Amino acid sequence: MGQEIRNILSKNIEKYRVKKKLKREELSLILGFDNSYISKLEKGRINITIDKLAKIANFLEIEIYKLLK
Repeated sequence: MGQEIRNILSKNIEKYRVKKKLKREELSLILGFDNSYISKLEKGRINITIDKLAKIANFLEIEIYKLLK
């Protein structure tokens, strides 16, 4: 189940990032995250904290639940 959720989350983060016409590097700089963190996150290789998930959702101007469905 955990990997399935990470896969959904990773695809949605990438989808909304691309919708905003941002590169991974740009998103990481804006949010203050390491570029490799965003890369691993979008590949579903790592877990994310609620705080970081909220920061991403706020920046992308979407509700958190949209990243998880």
